[in-house]
Amino acid sequence: MIRERFATAAEQALLEASLSLPEDVVAALENASRREEDPVARAELATMLENLSEAKCLKVPICQDTGTPVFYVTLPNGFVFTDEIYAGIAEGVRRATKSIPLRPNSVDPCTRENYGDNLDNGRPVVHIRPGPRCELTVLPKGGGGENVSKVTSFLPSEVHRIKEFVLETMCEAGGRPCPPVILGVGIGGTFDQAPALAKEALLEPLGPMDPFETELFDAINALGIGPMGLGGNVTCLGVKVNRAACHTSSLPVAVNFQCWVCRRATVLVEVD
Repeated sequence: MIRERFATAAEQALLEASLSLPEDVVAALENASRREEDPVARAELATMLENLSEAKCLKVPICQDTGTPVFYVTLPNGFVFTDEIYAGIAEGVRRATKSIPLRPNSVDPCTRENYGDNLDNGRPVVHIRPGPRCELTVLPKGGGGENVSKVTSFLPSEVHRIKEFVLETMCEAGGRPCPPVILGVGIGGTFDQAPALAKEALLEPLGPMDPFETELFDAINALGIGPMGLGGNVTCLGVKVNRAACHTSSLPVAVNFQCWVCRRATVLVEVD
């Protein structure tokens, strides 16, 4: 049954993402700890690594803010899309909220009424896209990183301002997104597409960066914000940039933050 298989996959992905970080993120934190020079910053990074170890050992969430679950589902050619996929993912979120447990973070935007199960009124967030296999990826997004993320529009002649915008956004954010952060940058597309590009960039494993990503990475770490905003030379673990074609008169740019707890997990969904 499609609904049950997606429910099981969603709950499993949330469990994996909540209790442990991907190997590439752990490696980046360990590398940051080795290259950090400030003693306070080194102590903060050591605490983060200890937190990861304790969370895995005790089987509890890494962070008290278990985030908003954002799902990316890939469907192979010929797979019949139905609303059972959405229903199954929602059921998986409902189960995970109790079984992990997840903090109930979903509230009405105006009344602030808490729905209690991380569902209802636009939840969960699900993106469907083509792919070679039926897979479900979850990207839990904490409030700190989301609150300081930004999108803007430049004139086509202002490409040179992109770097300035990214650095200004990081400076304004300071310690609020719980650095060292990972930055997703979306360039191009439409006004709504640029933030989506930025968020999807956070799905990419940390590793080699292209020249522009490296330029941003070095400039951000030179700001001196440091782990948790307490100073130091490690403010950023990585920068990933996604680009898309845009209108001849447009240049939208977005920055999406992920805190040091860069949670993501992918589960293969078994289908007939």
